[in-house]
Amino acid sequence: MGQVISSAYQAEQQALHATGSYGTASIKHAPLVTEIINRLEINHLLDYGCGSLLNLYKHIQPKHKITYQAYDAGVLEYSEPPVPAQMVACIDVLEHIEPEFLDNVLDDLARVTEMVLFCTIHTGPAVKVLSDGRNAHLIQEPMEWWLPKLWSRFDIQTVQVNGPKGFYVIGYAKQRLEAVNGDKL
Repeated sequence: MGQVISSAYQAEQQALHATGSYGTASIKHAPLVTEIINRLEINHLLDYGCGSLLNLYKHIQPKHKITYQAYDAGVLEYSEPPVPAQMVACIDVLEHIEPEFLDNVLDDLARVTEMVLFCTIHTGPAVKVLSDGRNAHLIQEPMEWWLPKLWSRFDIQTVQVNGPKGFYVIGYAKQRLEAVNGDKL
């Protein structure tokens, strides 16, 4: 796994997460994440970029017991590199990534996604700003810019506009599809 965050930006993210009001977007997506978990009978969910409040975990309602794994490079207690999981939820995270590390983060998402990825991306500016005055959304690019990057790593099944400045995708892990096709199942 390549580097996913600089030490200076990690310190900045830790300070932002300590305010307690950073990383709340997952709440509105919890019903859809729950639906995917239940339909696919997911047993292990990785919340990639979980934030300090673990809002997704608090708001999902699976019909069966699941293992929940929290990962956020900007939250010290959740910053250990994640292990692969059947489902990865990456909600409003990628637009916060330092541009020079975006490919490494996308490669890491592909590495940890065993079955399905649910990913939301905001394409415009954030309300919050960093201590140096930059917008908290370091990458503000349209959906058309993001999709080829995701398609190269996942078999995207759903693309849905999500408000005036965002979208979400649901995609399957390419390595899983290659294994299934290789076995001629």
